[in-house]
Amino acid sequence: MAPGSRLSTPPALRAGTCRIVPLGGLGEVGRNMTVFELNGKILIVDCGVLFPEEHQPGVDLILPDFSYIEDRLDDVVGVVLTHGHEDHIGAVPYLLRLKADIPLIGSTLTLALIEAKLEEHRIRPLTLTVTEGDTEHLGPFECEFVAVNHSIPDALAVAIKTPAGTILHTGDFKMDQLPLDGRITDLRAFARLGEDGVDLFLTDSTNAEVPGFTTTEKEIGSVLEGLMARAGQRVIVASFASHVHRIQQVLDAAHQHGRKVCFVGRSMVRNMGIAAKLGYLKVPEGILVDLKQVDQLPDDQVVLMCTGSQGEPMAALSRMANGDHRIQLNAGDLVILASSLIPGNETSVFRVVNGLMKLGAEVVHKGMAKVHVSGHASQGELLYCYNIVQPTHVMPVHGETRHLIANGKIAESTGVPSENVLLTEDGSVVDLTDGVARVTGQVECGFVYVDGSSIGEITDADLKDRQVLGEEGFISIISVVNRQTGTLVSGPDIHARGVAEDDAVFDEVKLKIARALEEAVQSNADHTTHQLQQVVRRVIGTWVNRKLRRRPMIVPVVLEA
Repeated sequence: MAPGSRLSTPPALRAGTCRIVPLGGLGEVGRNMTVFELNGKILIVDCGVLFPEEHQPGVDLILPDFSYIEDRLDDVVGVVLTHGHEDHIGAVPYLLRLKADIPLIGSTLTLALIEAKLEEHRIRPLTLTVTEGDTEHLGPFECEFVAVNHSIPDALAVAIKTPAGTILHTGDFKMDQLPLDGRITDLRAFARLGEDGVDLFLTDSTNAEVPGFTTTEKEIGSVLEGLMARAGQRVIVASFASHVHRIQQVLDAAHQHGRKVCFVGRSMVRNMGIAAKLGYLKVPEGILVDLKQVDQLPDDQVVLMCTGSQGEPMAALSRMANGDHRIQLNAGDLVILASSLIPGNETSVFRVVNGLMKLGAEVVHKGMAKVHVSGHASQGELLYCYNIVQPTHVMPVHGETRHLIANGKIAESTGVPSENVLLTEDGSVVDLTDGVARVTGQVECGFVYVDGSSIGEITDADLKDRQVLGEEGFISIISVVNRQTGTLVSGPDIHARGVAEDDAVFDEVKLKIARALEEAVQSNADHTTHQLQQVVRRVIGTWVNRKLRRRPMIVPVVLEA
C-alpha cells in the first residue's frame, strides 16, 4: 500500500488473527505507539509524544490518538516501553489518566524515568521490570525482550509470539560495536528468532536514508575533550535530558580538564539524578555543583549541562540566548549543541544559535564537529538485520514517509518480496493470520494537541486561525442598525491589530460598509444578524485584500438598536 492512500473500515477481527494498528510514529518522528490486538485483548508498545512545529502555535505537546482504544481500556493487558525517551514514554501519563491501573512493562531505567514523570501527574503506576532474555506472558501475547543499543541505556526490542505468527519490534536501535556501557544489540537473539521464523518485522526507519553505519559513541569523547581543552571560559553543552551516554562523556571530559559540572533545567536534573542513583551514570566525586555555586567559580572551571538543543522556547538554552535566564552568557563562552536536529526544528534551533552568537558566544554543532552521533541504525545496519532475521513480512516504523519508503527498499534489496513490505501510516490496520500479514483497512487517527490544561480540545482549524492571527492580523468591525428605519445608527467602528500602522487607513472603507449594510436591511428586513455580518465580512475582506494585500481574521459584529 502506498502511504497516503485511504482505505476502508477494516473487517471484524477474527479469532486467532493478530491486528496491528500504529497510532503514532508513522509519518512523523515522534509519538510512537503501536497497538496489537488478539482474541479480545490489547497489547501496546510505546506511548510517546511529538513536539510541535512552527505551524502549530501555542501547542505544548502532540499525543497519539487514543480514540481507537478509549472504550476498550479494560482489555489492555499492558504497555511495553522499549526505552525512556519522550517520543516513546511521554504520552503515558495521558493514557493512564483514562485508566490508571494499566500495567507498564520496561527495563529498570525506563520505568524509573516514567515513574518520576507520573509522580508529577500524581499517578502511581503498576509496573513490571524486565531485562534482556526475559519472557513474559501478557494475556495471549508471549513477549521476549532483547537487548538493543540506543542513545539511552537499557533499550529493548520485543518479540511478540502469538498463534497468528511471530512479530519482532526493534524499538529504536543501532549497532554500536563499542558502546559506552558495553551493552551491544543482541544479534544472536535476532538470529535465533529468525531461525524460528519472524512473520512480521517492525523496524526503526529514522536513519534509513543514511548510508553506511552509524558512528560509534566513543568517537565523541575525544572531540569534547579537545573542545574543553581550548576553551578559555565557560562551556555550555546542550543535549536531550535523557541522553545518559552523551552526558557521561561531558562529565568525563570536564573531569579530565578540572572543570565542575552544573545540570541546568528541571528535566535534566531529575533524569540525571535517577541515572546516577541507578548506576547508569558514573559521576566523578565532587564534580557536580549547584546552580547557586556557579557564579563563585572561575569561568574556565565551569561546564553547564542544559536542555534546549531543539530550540524549545522555554528550555534553558533558549532562555540564555534571549537573556532571560539566571545564567547570563558572556562573549567568549563556548556553546556545544550535542544532539541531532529533529526534522521541523531547524528554524527554531538556528534562531537560538543566532541569539547565542549575537551575545558573543562561540557555537559548535554537529555540522562543524563530531559532537553528536545518531542513536539509530543506518542503511548498513538495517541490511545486516534483514539478512540475519530473514523476515517474511516487513513493516517499517518510526519515521517520516521518506524514511519508511527508504527502509522498505532496503528490505526489498535483501530479498523480501515487494508485496510483503507493508508501507503504512498512522491508523493503518494490518492483520496477521497464519503467518501472513496484509493491510486490511484504516481507522480514524488524528493529532491530539495538548495546549495548557486542555487535551484534544484544540483542532486543526483552531491552529489555522492562530496562524492567520500571527501572520495576517485581526480586524473587528462593530455596527449598530435600525431595522425599522433601515439605517445605520452607529459605526462602523473598526479596530485592527497587526494589519496596518494606523486605523485611519480604514476610513476609506467605512462608507462602503455603511452603504452595504443599509442596502441589505432595506432590501430585506428579515435578514438575520449572521447574514448582515457576512455582508460586512465580504466588503471589508475584499477591500483589505485588494488595498493592503492581506487576509486577516475578520470578526464583524452587527447589533440592533
